[in-house]
Amino acid sequence: MNLNEPAKPSNFIREIIDNDLQTDKYGGRVHTRFPPEPNGYLHIGHAKSICLNFGLAGDYNGKCNLRFDDTNPVKEEEEYVESIKADVRWLGFDWEDRLFFASDYFEQMFEYAVQLIKCCKAFVCDLSSEQMREYRGTLTEPGRESPWRNRSIEENLDLFNRMRAGEFPDGSRTLRAKIDMASPNLNMRDPVMYRILHASHHNTGDKWCVYPMYDWAHGLEDSIEKITHSICTLEFEAHRPLYDWYLIQLGAYRPQQIEFARLNMTKTVMSKRKLLELVKGKFVNGWDDPRMPTISGLRRRGYTPESIRLFCNRIGVSKADSTVDVALLEHCLREDLNKRAPRVMAVLRPIKAVIENYPEGKVEELDAVNNPEDPTMGTRKIPFSRVIYIERDDFMEDPPKKFFRLAPGREVRLRYAYIVKCEKVVKNPETGDIVELRCTYDPETRSGSAEGRKVKATIHWVSAEHAVEAEARIYDHLFLKDDPGNVEEGADWKDNINHNSLETLQGCKVEPSLANAAPGSRFQFERLGYFCVDADSKNGKPVFNRTVTLKDEWAKIAKSEKSGSQKQDSN
Repeated sequence: MNLNEPAKPSNFIREIIDNDLQTDKYGGRVHTRFPPEPNGYLHIGHAKSICLNFGLAGDYNGKCNLRFDDTNPVKEEEEYVESIKADVRWLGFDWEDRLFFASDYFEQMFEYAVQLIKCCKAFVCDLSSEQMREYRGTLTEPGRESPWRNRSIEENLDLFNRMRAGEFPDGSRTLRAKIDMASPNLNMRDPVMYRILHASHHNTGDKWCVYPMYDWAHGLEDSIEKITHSICTLEFEAHRPLYDWYLIQLGAYRPQQIEFARLNMTKTVMSKRKLLELVKGKFVNGWDDPRMPTISGLRRRGYTPESIRLFCNRIGVSKADSTVDVALLEHCLREDLNKRAPRVMAVLRPIKAVIENYPEGKVEELDAVNNPEDPTMGTRKIPFSRVIYIERDDFMEDPPKKFFRLAPGREVRLRYAYIVKCEKVVKNPETGDIVELRCTYDPETRSGSAEGRKVKATIHWVSAEHAVEAEARIYDHLFLKDDPGNVEEGADWKDNINHNSLETLQGCKVEPSLANAAPGSRFQFERLGYFCVDADSKNGKPVFNRTVTLKDEWAKIAKSEKSGSQKQDSN
């Protein structure tokens, strides 16, 4: 797969892998995995992990598994499984024949648990969840041992098998590891390995009445699959001693866990819980709402997989938490779309302009460039006629000094067409609103032949006779603050939602080539931004999502920083 991306810079993970290959730690193997829980849709933070795990496997001629950590049947759904597979494929990665589920290993995990019971390293506990929290202690105080900690091996085996058989109600018993209730790492204070849960599982049905806890299952899955480098985010660093303890007690294969900083991004929430809250509370229109940071939402908005891979490559990986400006993601998108998106003309807020000296009934076919960045994309024909639509913002009746677009008595060039002059403004007599402009054109100024004539502005337009009516959805950031979670005491993070994050425009006019554009197609609307055809489109009635504006805030930031650095150097 040719991703057309720059060479990946070295980082601490690559240094570890390089050293392991030099020492032949894993027999020259590099085997990673991407292990999502199927309890929600993937977001841009997961994209970083996908690109990292599959990218490392590809760069080192290794393998990467797609594995679902499906240990909680209450929160997991087949819908999420399928959406995750679609997202990984869309990003450009292939797990080949290595699709696995934690639930595939439930029987083996159960036998491992029996093994720990027989070694006196696990016991059945009757404490309730509230009692366990009370017994656990704090960061400054050791915990207390459960009164059931010293049950006999025989009693523990009997109770554990009866738990599996469904004899006891939910929450009545757990299987816990017997480690150290005085450990400074709270994860090591006799953690729960299994809980009783009478719930149907998306993969195993009603076969099981006990389900493994994430911390018990996660390390075992990596071990069973013979993963070499188990790459996790920083919040799992404190869990690593527990994963290692389980594998050491079992005498099982041990992968190397490496933690990196998760992606945090301005004006974005990355918590699945919060994203689910947005969906269920109808603050957005589903998981694939174009304002969501989900991969499906980004895809619907018009992001390309190439732009997301480029973004993930540029932000790199580190051990320290930081926050990336969303402007960098948008910059990567513009950089990619600039090369691949065809240029078209569309008028989102139309005002009619009649060119009075243009012959009635006459239609000209004008040549328009599809993409000036890529000559191989060629040209197209666009119709021109006596009546056109222009953007309402491109006209002012009483313009300020630096307004160079159309105004009474002023000239502008119509893109690919002629120079026109506004002669008269027609208003609604009742409201005073402008309804129409009366203009004249200079027939000697067709684009490419107007030598010596200079005007200060070129505007876009669409022939009224040939225009296709469309809907445009103008998306902005979903949150007002850079950190949506930064709220005063008593306030809620949802108070930071931008209620003007979506503006729907009806009656937009687009050039006829867009009438039946396929959903997912991306275009640059000249002077307006990049747009993508939404799945809600119907033949002849397209719906466009604004993907991103043409204004590049990140480029401005980067230029400013570079200028500041150069000034410092000169001093």
